[in-house]
Amino acid sequence: MKLIILDRDGVINQDSDAYIKSAEEWHPIPGSIDAIARLCNEGYSVVVATNQSGLARGLFDLDDLEAIHDKMRRQVEAAGGHIAGIYYCPHLPSAGCSCRKPAPGLLDAIAQDFGTSLVGVAFIGDSLKDLQAGVKRQCQPILLRTGKGSHYESLLPTDANEQVRNALVHNDLASAVDHFLDKRN
Repeated sequence: MKLIILDRDGVINQDSDAYIKSAEEWHPIPGSIDAIARLCNEGYSVVVATNQSGLARGLFDLDDLEAIHDKMRRQVEAAGGHIAGIYYCPHLPSAGCSCRKPAPGLLDAIAQDFGTSLVGVAFIGDSLKDLQAGVKRQCQPILLRTGKGSHYESLLPTDANEQVRNALVHNDLASAVDHFLDKRN
């Protein structure tokens, strides 16, 4: 199975320190929607794994989150792609759950639902937490400079985990997908 896992905020859409709380606040990063469609057209299943602690903080509710995801899905479908699944952690960082990245719980759920190993699967994110979660399941970590990624890029050389230290780094999702598809073809 050809599978790619993406973080949401800062990878697909503009991020906000105030959280993305509604569909009206959700704006794709230029080129990200077309990049997802290109992956789909090359036979990849694209899955989203995202921390959404705004739910536990009471900043938005499940209906708001579903509206955001519906908007994202519609835009991807209009571009000729499809999001095969969206997995999210609704918990606060202090909850100690197994699903909040850098914990690998979301990835475990993806592997189970898709009936596949995640070894070598690209996990594209904009934070060290994304990369660490992916590495725990032997994914290929890819850091984007969009969102919070430019801050984390400087931490890669000092990370104790060699796989994270060797993460690929790209400017945005479109350039990561260009590189990824060129490498695979």
